[in-house]
Amino acid sequence: MSMFTNFLRSLLLTIVFSFAVPMFLVGGVLFLLPLMGHLPGLQGATEASATRILHFLAIFGSGTAFRGLLVISLTCSFVGALFDTYAYYRCQILRIDS
Repeated sequence: MSMFTNFLRSLLLTIVFSFAVPMFLVGGVLFLLPLMGHLPGLQGATEASATRILHFLAIFGSGTAFRGLLVISLTCSFVGALFDTYAYYRCQILRIDS
């Protein structure tokens, strides 16, 4: 029973971190771009970059950037859960073979 609880704990942590990483990554980039815009000569480039990122996110979110970020984060979370499940399965198979 403890192996199953360890698997569930690992799966839950993987899901949470896989969901949070894209949120923090995109949020951090969108936070740093206006700060970089205060440097001389970079204002136009940072505004264009932020606009492109928001348009990219809006594609996945049916017109809303936040919804797009949520969709991408949920997808990363699902892929992380699949990877963790596969790693657990491989660990079990290798433990049986040895």
